[in-house]
Order: sequence, then C-alpha cells, then structure tokens
Amino acid sequence: MGTVPASNRPVSVYFLAGIRILNGSAGLLAPELLIRRFDPDREPPSPAAVYAFRLFGIRTVLLGLDLLTHTGERLRADLYEGILIHGSDTATAATLGVHRQVSPRTAVMTTLISAVNTALAISAGASLANSPKAKRT
Repeated sequence: MGTVPASNRPVSVYFLAGIRILNGSAGLLAPELLIRRFDPDREPPSPAAVYAFRLFGIRTVLLGLDLLTHTGERLRADLYEGILIHGSDTATAATLGVHRQVSPRTAVMTTLISAVNTALAISAGASLANSPKAKRT
C-alpha cells in the first residue's frame, strides 16, 4: 500500500484527533471536573480517580497527536487500534450504566461519546483503505 499524505486525511481523522486532544486535555488538566460527573457525591474526588484520569488523559492526547502526525501504514494502524480502544470504552460505559454504577445520564453521554469515537475510527480507516492513493503501490 502507498502512503497517505497529511493533506489527504479524511475529515473524520481530524474530528477524532480533536475529540481525543480535548478530552485528554480535560482529563490531564482538570480531572476533578470529569470525576464529579461519574461520582458527584464524593468530595474530595478519590486520589486514585485523579491519577487514572491524568494517566488516560495524557494517553488520549498523545493518541490524538498521532492521528495528526502519522501517515501511511502507521496512520492506518492508529485508526484500527482506535476501533479497539474506543470500542472498549463504549462497552465499559454501557456496562457501567447497565449495572447502575453511574447515573443514567452519565452512562448515556459517555456511551454516546465513545460510540461516536468508534464510528469515526471505523469511518476514517475505511476511507483510507478505499482511497485511490492508498491502493497504489
């Protein structure tokens, strides 16, 4: 397969990168705000939760930056990995809601956000796989 120049990225790649960078930055810089959505009755937020949000925040920012800087096969791999990452996030959010471990509103919002991210990763991966430049080698 050929390489995919940055200028030929599907719009869905930019949307997914933006979502990852914004959500990751929020987790990294303001974890308490996000934690209160999941666990509003606990004051102050659990130090373990703060740690986890910061840990996943930096991971998510870096994953977003990868989508903007990688090309070719590496970008395709990033997107396919994203399907697994966001699919897992979607399943986790839905499971938390089904088991009433978070409020119904929180469960619906987090499940929808993760599902949109999954769909964006699928769409972007499919667009790259089907692009004429990708088929040339």
